[in-house]
Amino acid sequence: MKTTRTSANLAGVFFIIAAVAAITGALLYDPILKNPDYIIQTRPLEARVLWGAFFEVITALAVIGTPLALYPVLKKYNDRMALACVGFRLLEAAMILVGILSLLAIVSLNHEFIKEAAPNTASYLIAGKSLKALHDWTFTFGPNILLGPSTLMTAYLLFSSRLVPRFISILGLAGGPLIFGCGILVMFGAFSQVSHWAGLLAIPVFLYEMSLAVWLLTRGFNAPAAGPVTVLR
Repeated sequence: MKTTRTSANLAGVFFIIAAVAAITGALLYDPILKNPDYIIQTRPLEARVLWGAFFEVITALAVIGTPLALYPVLKKYNDRMALACVGFRLLEAAMILVGILSLLAIVSLNHEFIKEAAPNTASYLIAGKSLKALHDWTFTFGPNILLGPSTLMTAYLLFSSRLVPRFISILGLAGGPLIFGCGILVMFGAFSQVSHWAGLLAIPVFLYEMSLAVWLLTRGFNAPAAGPVTVLR
């Protein structure tokens, strides 16, 4: 019982940390994300970008921590699916880290641009836009395409085992496919990652994670987690 409650609390904390850190990091990254000429700026907001990178690292760690915290409980119901959830979230965290490195590379190239006596501005701009494009694709594949399957499988296990109220699980069962579909639509150019449509499609998974986090922190898992285990195959 004590171990189950600890898993619930840890998962809830990690869900909230991931959401807060991701939003904070995106806001701090604004000078690069919305300014394609950042790489040739002579007075860049470097400290702000570096703090953005710090919060993105926190996001990646929280993304990994969430399924690891849930695994001891969910594996009782379907070990393979619980392990797959961990795998998908590890891949998502890896994508986030690659995105961080691409933006930090822009900061490093900006240093070189400032130091050079007669820099080739066009070359730097091409490099900067290429690195930003890499970051945008990691965002599409990480917190969208890879998040979808992990959300769907976790929600399915929670729904089948009745570990949390059904309305929370249903949000995840809907949110997983929607966020996955959002990433696919962005990939094929239906709309941009930063758009009203992308925001709308992300709402169910956000509500799922936040409602799940609050429930786990305040109530923990429902009784089936401590009672007889039914393995779902």
